[in-house]
Amino acid sequence: MQAWLLLALAIALEVAGTTSMKLSDGMHKIFPTIMIFVFYGLTFAIMPFVIKKIEMGTVYAIWAGAGTVLVTFIGIWYFKESSSTIKLMSIGLICIGVIGLNLVETSTR
Repeated sequence: MQAWLLLALAIALEVAGTTSMKLSDGMHKIFPTIMIFVFYGLTFAIMPFVIKKIEMGTVYAIWAGAGTVLVTFIGIWYFKESSSTIKLMSIGLICIGVIGLNLVETSTR
């Protein structure tokens, strides 16, 4: 259970790092630029502990998939980026893939 909580924390930090990239205005704003490195540094410091307990492929799929979904929704909601049916359907397919990988790992234990 602790590994899953650490994974959720790593995802949140990665999303914060990616959001900081957008807020940095091409690394012209110092605070968001510094936060990019802080958030990503913390993310990568946590990930080895997660991979020790959960299969690497599953961890990466969940981390990348959940991060993509969250960043996309932050982009649409906060930064007023474009939204379309195809974009939302694609996000749904990412979620289905991540769930599928998690189910496979659970059934092989």
